[in-house]
Amino acid sequence: MTDHQPGPTSPKAQLIAGEVRRRIVEREWQQGERIPDEADLAVTFGAARATVNKALQLLADEGLLDRRRRAGTRVAVNPVRKAVFTIPIIREQVESAGMEYSHRVIAQRRSPVPEAIATRIGLPAGRILIHLRAVHYGNDRAFQFEDRWINPDSAPGLDTVDFRHQNANEWLVRNAPYLRADIAFSAENADRRDARLLRVPKGQALLILHRSTWNDAGPITTVRIACHPGYVMSTAG
Repeated sequence: MTDHQPGPTSPKAQLIAGEVRRRIVEREWQQGERIPDEADLAVTFGAARATVNKALQLLADEGLLDRRRRAGTRVAVNPVRKAVFTIPIIREQVESAGMEYSHRVIAQRRSPVPEAIATRIGLPAGRILIHLRAVHYGNDRAFQFEDRWINPDSAPGLDTVDFRHQNANEWLVRNAPYLRADIAFSAENADRRDARLLRVPKGQALLILHRSTWNDAGPITTVRIACHPGYVMSTAG
């Protein structure tokens, strides 16, 4: 099996990283132990060596692997994540600003995940996930609109949650701890849905956050968050 040289977040590299991470977390590979060479792992996973390199670099960036030229790659001793990122709980942010928090679920259903989103998180297109759209409010003023996909396989207990009473952001932060996150910010003009739900003019410039998280079972969730103009985001805990 061959594949093209991937980008930094190619699905194949993410899947390999997930399996290597599992072996480390479950102590199949012990701290300080040298792991198989890239060429051997490429055969094991049926992937190009460049793909394996990308996967191992992801784990080195997380602090789980120690990669040294000519000395090979070893499981880090007392690994410490190199980047600290705390996902904010929107309810707490609203309340800390002195406002009363509320939220409303616009839609919730099990749906096939679109190809573009599936590629982003390393799942086959068409996999059935939970698709949730919700708006968060502060003093009845729209604060954020989130368009979220959740993978039930990576979030045990999800089927018992009523997201009309507990928002998905808070439940996932408290019940589905992640090992890795990808975050991207951009500025976009509000489309018709953004404008209607955030109560802003169509075309209004908005801060947009795309965030995806993974654990040992695979992707947990990926979400597009559209923020009301003037919103201030804090990501450090």
